[in-house]
Amino acid sequence: MSAAAIDLSTESANVALRPSVWKRLKAHWGVKVGGTAFALLFAIALAAPWLGTVDPTLFDPGSRDLLPGAQGEITTLEGESIKHTFLMGSDSFGRDIHSRVIYGTRVSLIVGFACALLAVFLGVLAGLSAGYLRWLDMPLMRVMDGIMAIPGILIAIALVALWKASLLTVIVAIAIPEIPRVTRLVRSLVLSIREEPYVEAAVSLGTPTWKIMFGHILPNTVAPLTVQGTYICAAAILTEAILSFLGVGLPTDIPTWGNIMAEGRVQFQQFPHNVFFPGIFLAVTVLAVNILGDGLRDTLDPKMAKRA
Repeated sequence: MSAAAIDLSTESANVALRPSVWKRLKAHWGVKVGGTAFALLFAIALAAPWLGTVDPTLFDPGSRDLLPGAQGEITTLEGESIKHTFLMGSDSFGRDIHSRVIYGTRVSLIVGFACALLAVFLGVLAGLSAGYLRWLDMPLMRVMDGIMAIPGILIAIALVALWKASLLTVIVAIAIPEIPRVTRLVRSLVLSIREEPYVEAAVSLGTPTWKIMFGHILPNTVAPLTVQGTYICAAAILTEAILSFLGVGLPTDIPTWGNIMAEGRVQFQQFPHNVFFPGIFLAVTVLAVNILGDGLRDTLDPKMAKRA
C-alpha cells in the first residue's frame, strides 16, 4: 500500500467518525453543563473591566469591613471621593471584594490554560520520544519517575521560593509536576500505536521518523490528551489558589482567589464574606472544568462511547 493510500484511508476514517463525535458531544449533559459554566466564567474574565465596578487594588480606610450591599465611599487615584455600593462587601483594607473576585477570575483561567498547554506540550514531546525512540525510553522515564516521587505542591513551593514570584513563575512551577503524567499517558499510547499496520507500512516506505511521530502517531493521542488537559487545568487553578493562600504564590497586589481568602481568614468569624465569595468562584470553576473533562472522556473514549 502506498503512503498516499494510507493517508487517504486514514483521512476518510476520521471524516466518517467526526459527525458522530460532535453529535455525542452536543448530547452529553456533562459537556453541556460544564461547557456552559466554563464559557460563562470565561466571559466574566473577558468582561472584568466592565463587571468590576472599581479598581481591585484601590482601597479606602473609611470603607473597611463593610457587609455585602453596603454603601460607602472610595477615594480614586485622582483624589476624588465617589459613592460606591460594595456588592460583595469590602475587606480589612477597604477594597471592593466584588472587583477583586472578578479580576481574580482572569488570573485563575490564565494559570489554568497556560499550565495545561505547557504541561501537554512538553509531555507530548517527552512521551513521543520515550515511546518511539527505544534508546531514550529508560533514561527519560526514570527522570519522570523522580519528579513524580516528589509531591507536586512541594515542587511548586520550592520553585516559587527560588525565583521571584510572578505569573510566569507560578505557571512554570505548577506545570512541571504535571509533565510526567502527560508523558506516561502519551508513552503508553505510543507503545501500542507504533505496532499498528499503518505505522509499520510507513516505516517500510522509508518515512522520516519525525513524520511518523507527528503525522501518524500524534493525531491518535488528541482525544485522551484533551481530557487530560482539562484535569490539569482544574488542578492548576486549585494549586494556584493554595500557593496564594499560603503566601508563596502571586504578589498581593495581583488579586487572586487564594490571596483574597488568605487576607480574609483572620476575620472569618466576623466577616465570612471575605472568604465565602472567592471560595464559591473557586469551587464552581474547578467543578465545571472537571464535569467538562468527564463529559469529554465519556464521548471521546471509544470504550465509554460504545457502552453509552
